Amino acid sequence: MSLPVIFLYIAVMALVTYLIRALPLLLVKKQLLSRFFTLFLNYIPFAVLSAMTFPAIVYACGDPLAGLLGTLAAILLALWSKNLLLSAVGASAVAYLVILFL
Repeated sequence: MSLPVIFLYIAVMALVTYLIRALPLLLVKKQLLSRFFTLFLNYIPFAVLSAMTFPAIVYACGDPLAGLLGTLAAILLALWSKNLLLSAVGASAVAYLVILFL
């Protein structure tokens, strides 16, 4: 496949992607969603990010117990100190100690 053909494929894919996202915004002038549904959709990115991140956190150490206890330590330290660095270091230390001693 030649380079101009590859660029043509990329341009067509970009155009199709843009049209899929832009056409609903251009064709619908009034708001179709209820207030409840709009508020519900505002929380979707957080739920998806949590669903993707939590399993990776738990199994990152190779030991689910270490991951869970490290996560618990991070949550408690974040609520207590409001300090990101302390939460990250504390969670890492707890996970390390659990792996070391258990």
